[in-house]
Amino acid sequence: MDVNKGFATLAALCGSVFVVGTSEYLVAGLLPQVGADLGVSVGTAGQAVTAYALGVVVGGPLMALLTSRLPRKGLAVGLMLLFAAGSAISATAPSFGLLLVGRVVSSLSHAAFLALALVTATRVVPPGRTGSAIATVASGFTVATLLGVPLGALLGQGAGWRAPFAVLTVLSLVGAVLLAVVLPRQEAPSTRLRDEVRVVTRRRVVLAIATTAVGFSGVATVFTYLAPLLIRFAGFSAAAVSGLLLAYGAGSFVGNLAAGKLTDRSLSATVRGVFGGLAGTLLLIPFAVLWQPTAVAAVLLLGLLATATIAPLQGLILQHAGAAPNLAVSVNVGAFNLGAAAGSVVGGAIVAADALRWTGLAGAALSLLGLALSHLVLPRTRTPVKDPEPEAAITA
Repeated sequence: MDVNKGFATLAALCGSVFVVGTSEYLVAGLLPQVGADLGVSVGTAGQAVTAYALGVVVGGPLMALLTSRLPRKGLAVGLMLLFAAGSAISATAPSFGLLLVGRVVSSLSHAAFLALALVTATRVVPPGRTGSAIATVASGFTVATLLGVPLGALLGQGAGWRAPFAVLTVLSLVGAVLLAVVLPRQEAPSTRLRDEVRVVTRRRVVLAIATTAVGFSGVATVFTYLAPLLIRFAGFSAAAVSGLLLAYGAGSFVGNLAAGKLTDRSLSATVRGVFGGLAGTLLLIPFAVLWQPTAVAAVLLLGLLATATIAPLQGLILQHAGAAPNLAVSVNVGAFNLGAAAGSVVGGAIVAADALRWTGLAGAALSLLGLALSHLVLPRTRTPVKDPEPEAAITA
């Protein structure tokens, strides 16, 4: 595959991931409007976020199993159309129950599509650049967090909460068309269901998935409650915190791409460096927030490191998944969501105990645990990302 076709494929995958990523947290910024329109409390409306997360964690691996023998190009287009259907149901839902149905339908395509996008990205780049390919596709999520979610919330506040879901429906249909045009034609994978299951139950793959869930939960423990932490202890205004969160998002975008390049050079060093850096940063946050300049530095550093986990951790899965990576990568996508949920619970318990300032200590402990788990998966030697064995020949 030539360079231009490879670039077009990565761009289409990244754009589609941006659409899917925007949907995940979009409704969180529109809960009051959703509750008022559909006659439920804000707390009940928040279950639309929970339903999506559960759909990703549970439905993603199930979809990966059910579609493991389908041609990859047709599957990618089909998953985007499924996402469009879920978004359309959400946009037109006359009741909260149907909104939940729409969210679950969309979520079913989330992990399976991201897994497919990540694996496909590694097939269209030269050997030794799979880390960068993973980071390029994953950058769609960082841009979704940085721009898609706040812009969608802004549109929802001005035009009603249904408008962003209508826009997502259109964008996902556009994404499906782009994927149909630019994705290389691939034969159906020759792997069997038992091959996918056998891979995901390998000791090293299980440990790699556990590394993802535990390590990323350290970030969520602090980030979920970062705004009140900065307001209460650093003395920032709500407007200033919004600016800092925007800077955090920009740092996440840069950190993700940088980690992709570093992963190409040494997967082992990148995994350990990121987790070590996260543990150190999280450990310092309870003290950094007492002075505004150090608080700003800590937020920026946390942003750089938070999404720097994506490329090396997915690369770690691909390194051990061999010719049947789809289920393993899909489960690992769910592990990021599981880690985010677990971190939020841990952080919430600390906040409930009136110890908001010390969430960083718990986050550091979880990141250190992730670092310890990584030592069980990775050798000590320099380890560039290895391309998984090809599922099938790819033709232009």
